[in-house]
This record gives sequence, C-alpha cells and structure tokens, in this order.
Amino acid sequence: MRKPIIAGNHKMNLTPTQTAALLRDLKAATKATTGVQTIVFPPFTSLVVANEIVANSPIELGAQNIHQAPKGAYTGEISAAMIAEVGCQWVICGHSERRQLFGESNVVVRDKVRAAIEAGLSPILCVGETLDERNAARTKEVLRDQLSGSLSGLAANELQNLVIAYEPVWAIGTGMTATPSDAENGCCYLRSVLGELYGSNLALSTRILYGGSVKPNNIVTLMAEENIDGALVGGASLTSEAFSAIVNYHE
Repeated sequence: MRKPIIAGNHKMNLTPTQTAALLRDLKAATKATTGVQTIVFPPFTSLVVANEIVANSPIELGAQNIHQAPKGAYTGEISAAMIAEVGCQWVICGHSERRQLFGESNVVVRDKVRAAIEAGLSPILCVGETLDERNAARTKEVLRDQLSGSLSGLAANELQNLVIAYEPVWAIGTGMTATPSDAENGCCYLRSVLGELYGSNLALSTRILYGGSVKPNNIVTLMAEENIDGALVGGASLTSEAFSAIVNYHE
C-alpha cells in the first residue's frame, strides 16, 4: 500500500517570520491527521526556523533545490549536505520552473537526484509536458525522455525512496487543472515506464504525485484515481486553511 503524500512547495514566497506563522497554524490544523505524509518545502532562508517548528510533529521538511556538487566555488548555491544538516529529509529535483527558467537539462537533474540520494535525502523528481508538447501529442515522448534521462545510470536499489511528481507545465499556476483522467493517464504512463526501466517491484512501490493547480475543491477527485498517490501543491500551500484542507482531504 502506497502511503499518500501531500507536499507544499512555497516557491519564492514567505519570509522566515511568515513561514513560521504558517507552519504553526498548519501544525494545529493537521495534528489529528493520519494516513497522509505531509511535507513542506519553504525557501532556503526559512529552513532553520521551519525545522524548529515542525520538530516532533508529523510534518516533514524539504528543500526546493540543491546544487549537484558536494561543495566548491558555486556562489549562491546550496549543497545536499547543507540542507540535510538543517533538518531536511526531502528535496525537489527537476521542477518545471528549474527546467524552463534556469535551463536544467535531464543530465543536470540526474546529477541532483544522485547528489540527494548520496546525502541521504529522498528526491521528488518532477516531470511534465508543456502546452505546445501536449497539443502536438508528444506527452508520452516527453515524459519518457524526462524520466529516463533524469534517472540515467541510477540503479533500482538506489531509488527505493524516490518519489515522482507528474506536473504538466500547462497546469502549473495557470488555473488550468488537468482533469482527474488526464492526471491519472500521466501518472499511469510514468509507472509503466518506470516498470520498463527498473521492474515491476519498484514501479508498484514508487509513489507518483500529481501537481498543477491542486486545490481543496479538486483534491478528492484526484486522489480517487488508482495511480495518483498524492499531490505536490503550489499556491494553495501558502495558507494554512487551504493546505490543511488538502492534507485532510480524506476526513
């Protein structure tokens, strides 16, 4: 049985003070929640205070990005070891905004996934097609290329804690949401490709999330789909009211 994950990506929002206020409210609103793994991804500047607040609670902590090198002359970058030491258990790799805005290739994403694993972190690997790619009927081609390229050279035994997030780029922050059927088709296809690459055991045990304008009013129908094991939430994770409603979707 794959335990659902509800993850909140704050992106470049919320100061440390604002993050602290949000997480205090979130802790109170989700303290009785069982059966869902809750993860928050604040900005780097909020990680220390966030770790203090979520300590001894079911809420887990992750970072939105890492550099692929363990250390060195990379001004402005953060290593996997650095975020692990401030309490992170998770890291997002290959988010579409990193791929689109910062030019991260599958090779760069793969190196970040590897760096995360070597530091004892669990990576959430994001993949997804643009609107142009979708309209050109290239969704499967793009998903296969991103998934295989971002895991190239990694062995199945290294990927036991891998989580995949299907995030169609056309549905992120646009208000356009993939239908439950669209989301299920993407997640199901990714599971089938994972099975081709690594075998059915890893494919069946790996959790695959959907991300893209997830809100309290659509989480229940999304989670009813067989291959959707949770959500990577953007804008709705910035208020405790909306995010706790998503975390508590099953109650």
